[in-house]
Amino acid sequence: MDEPSRKFVALTSDERRQLESWAAGLGVSRALAMRARIALSCTAGSSDRVVASLMRLTPRTVGKWRTRFAARRLAGLLDAPRSGAPRSISDGVVEAVLTMTLHEMPAGAPRWSSRRLAAAVGVSQSTVLRIWRAFGL
Repeated sequence: MDEPSRKFVALTSDERRQLESWAAGLGVSRALAMRARIALSCTAGSSDRVVASLMRLTPRTVGKWRTRFAARRLAGLLDAPRSGAPRSISDGVVEAVLTMTLHEMPAGAPRWSSRRLAAAVGVSQSTVLRIWRAFGL
């Protein structure tokens, strides 16, 4: 017996091409590749339970992504922005820290220390260290 949440998903040729590309997993996250495989599996009209057992997922997971794809098409499979506090460091500050680190020498020293650079830019030492870590410096 079919589940009430089962929805047949019809694809355009462009959508099928994009989903197959994502499902191959080249240059995309593992999560997006899995979601694309779910959407492709749902095009055959199989129930959430059948697709879930074939892909070793829960029917709830399959239903979630089937519904999102049916409602928002390809955009429904992409990661949504996460909640949380907005960034407190502007792009200008990040740019200033990186520019000074990579292209300027401090007066009287062979390289920038995090404390000296923080004082020069007007941010905390931990901010400088976070920026350096984020960019692998």
